[in-house]
Amino acid sequence: MQLIYEQSIPGRPGVSLPASDVPPAAGLSAELRRAEAAVLPEVSELDLVRHFTLLSRRNFSVDTNFYPLGSCTMKYNAKAIEEAARAFVPYHPMVALLPHGASYCQGSLALAYELGRTLTEITGMDEVTTQPLAGAHGEMTGIMMVAAYHRAKGNKKRYVVVPDSSHGTNPASAAMVGYEIITVPTAAYGDMDLERFREVMTDEVAAVMMTCPNTLGLFNPHIREICDLAHDHDALVYYDGANLNAILGKVRPGDVGFDVIHVNLHKTFGTPHGGGGPGSGPVGVKKELIPFLPGPRIVRNDDGSYALESALPESIGRTAGFFGNFGVMAKAYAYMVMLGRAGLIQVSEQAVLSANYVMSRLKDLYELPYETSCMHECVFSAVRQAKNGVHAIDIAKFLIDRGFHPPTVYFPLIVKEAIMIEPTETESKETLDAFIAVMREAAELAERDPAAFATLPQSMPVSRLDETKAAREQNVCFGSW
Repeated sequence: MQLIYEQSIPGRPGVSLPASDVPPAAGLSAELRRAEAAVLPEVSELDLVRHFTLLSRRNFSVDTNFYPLGSCTMKYNAKAIEEAARAFVPYHPMVALLPHGASYCQGSLALAYELGRTLTEITGMDEVTTQPLAGAHGEMTGIMMVAAYHRAKGNKKRYVVVPDSSHGTNPASAAMVGYEIITVPTAAYGDMDLERFREVMTDEVAAVMMTCPNTLGLFNPHIREICDLAHDHDALVYYDGANLNAILGKVRPGDVGFDVIHVNLHKTFGTPHGGGGPGSGPVGVKKELIPFLPGPRIVRNDDGSYALESALPESIGRTAGFFGNFGVMAKAYAYMVMLGRAGLIQVSEQAVLSANYVMSRLKDLYELPYETSCMHECVFSAVRQAKNGVHAIDIAKFLIDRGFHPPTVYFPLIVKEAIMIEPTETESKETLDAFIAVMREAAELAERDPAAFATLPQSMPVSRLDETKAAREQNVCFGSW
């Protein structure tokens, strides 16, 4: 497919404007103007429409194909949810911050407030801020509150403990707030090594950050013991809620000892994730941390109206321009209301069932690093195929030619030749069976003709790329521009 610049014919504009009959506006000064005219493609309207229509057909999304990415929940969400967010488009997010502005946006404030209350019920926390704009932003907000908590108590803390099966953003967020990281390895049973954890817990530990279920798709059975041990040293326990899809309505992190949690609204609650789209990472806390929440906070008055509370002397301050990514929040609230309590429980049950179904149908051909039932995602290893020269990335390329987005490969890092699959609750058994059949076909081809993988994929505009060169020598400009 040609670039639109390559289709350009000099003198063939897509639109012709009449000569202006009004005096020109005062021009920019010379130093701010271009010395030469911009080189733009010159194509007809029809060529332009066809070019971008063809480009759009090359997109891969959950609307067109199965997307079993393991490291991120990529589930289909009803289009009605998009309409719910569209209802708030006319309202500017900064209105509430103007003098007397709150009276003009009571509906928006009510949605943000009620979303927060619903999240406290789901997570078992006492208060929620919706300000963080993404999951990692939520992590940093949470750790900033942990640091504020210890400063207020006069605690001298240096470390944050993170299992090696957690998301990589956990240690990064803690380090950005100034803590040193202690990494605890995974035990043979697939969760943080409890004995090693006991060894590293001291009074200098500020927090323990747990991804639950972890990146192996397993829920740690020792959570209560871990939380109790951390609290004995006045350390707080952080719950990375990126995998909350697995436990909705089943376990409330606040009930089993966690003190802080961030939730990825854009993964668990009704917004397609990926492609750099908008995120939202509300943070919930237990009552000891409420004074440190970002401000201003939305409060509900006795007469049922909503207002802003700004007199928060111990707050860590504002962490976002408004009260969060409002469009994502509106979709998440609509998702929760549409499904209700019973529906959210069904979400987690179906997601876990789907992952275990995939695992049981493939474990005879792909290595299971941890032989146990999983939560919402299952992790295989392609070490068996690698003995024939077929690696996880080769299987991913094979799937592309069969119409499936590859699952996450080479993550988690603690599993060699990892293939992480998260089917989600929204896919039918027929879709899962079709995916399983292709995965089995890949394993059988790896035994019969491993050399066949070398030229895959063959159905894409480009095949094997030098991914290192693409990452380190980016050139996204046409010609000399």
